[in-house]
Amino acid sequence: MIKMTRVATVVAAAAGLMAALAPNVMASSPGHQHPATPAPAGSSHAGPAPSAQTLRALAQRAGIRIGTAVNADALANEPQYADLVGAQFNSVTPENAMKWDAVEPTRGTYDYTQADQLVAYARAHGQLVRGHTLVWHNQLPSWLTSGDFTADQLRDILHQHITAEVPHFKGKIWQWDVVNEAFNEDGTLRDSLWLRKLGPGYIADAFRWAHQADPKAVLFYNDYNIDGVNAKSTAVYNLVASLRKQGVPIQGVGDQGHLDVQYPAPHDIADNLGRFDKLGVQTAITEADVRIPLPADNTEVEAQNEAYQTLLEGCLLTAHCTDFTVWGFTDKYSWVPGTFTGEGQANIYDENYQAKTAYTAISQDLRLAGR
Repeated sequence: MIKMTRVATVVAAAAGLMAALAPNVMASSPGHQHPATPAPAGSSHAGPAPSAQTLRALAQRAGIRIGTAVNADALANEPQYADLVGAQFNSVTPENAMKWDAVEPTRGTYDYTQADQLVAYARAHGQLVRGHTLVWHNQLPSWLTSGDFTADQLRDILHQHITAEVPHFKGKIWQWDVVNEAFNEDGTLRDSLWLRKLGPGYIADAFRWAHQADPKAVLFYNDYNIDGVNAKSTAVYNLVASLRKQGVPIQGVGDQGHLDVQYPAPHDIADNLGRFDKLGVQTAITEADVRIPLPADNTEVEAQNEAYQTLLEGCLLTAHCTDFTVWGFTDKYSWVPGTFTGEGQANIYDENYQAKTAYTAISQDLRLAGR
């Protein structure tokens, strides 16, 4: 595949910025192709041939993967939901099925039922799987959060969790979100159970243990509000740089991409992701959605389209940004209304599985990038 030159990068970045200022317009990076993303072992099934106009077909021609977070219950019980996941996306992320409270609700007792079903579905549909997530301060089982563990005991528990879950899916996971949301907005480390008891070294330990458990999986740090260059993204940059110098096997950075039309979309995404390129790691937009105060008006819908395009263009302009994932594709199962009072309509399909203008905006960007 053709590598983008430094001059072409500058030209494309300027074009992308101009495009991002106007909804539904895209000036893509000329001649840019992203690195190929080989499937992990056990994921060679080609799946059904996608329609030429689906997101997954357009993304393939643009040189990236396009994915969605998957609601396990909807996948199992709603044929229309399952059909769209298979038709439109070529990577999937379990929304909850691989989180600690789901896989180890009782200490030492593991339940991979829903996660295994998603992995099997992905294999049947020619999709790669992003594992999400191994170490987080949230959605921990009650036995862990209520336990009075010493630092040594907690370190052993974390080690046992990673070295149980990662080997279970060995060869079936493309990218793992190893550590999730470890920073505050000001760039300091979050005051979590892990930091209080184990100190900052828990981050490096988690990556080392995950790599030992599955050396072929690409290991990511994942966080929100690190879209552009700011205190938080700079702290992540400094962490990755430090870990890489120490030989810690961190290989990717995930920018979640949760945006709100009440705030300007960050137009320095490519500048920010480009910093990580220089560190030798991959990047990805891992949880994109754009929430709107309800009821939405036409201006807010246009702002949503622009925000989605800004995120996608930032990835397309970054040589080693491998994938763009929406955090659920339909408003029917969006997490936004339950978390942000009075806000919603954050996804690219509505509650009735009808594609929205945000879907069209993403399609346009991918189509032009793939020319």
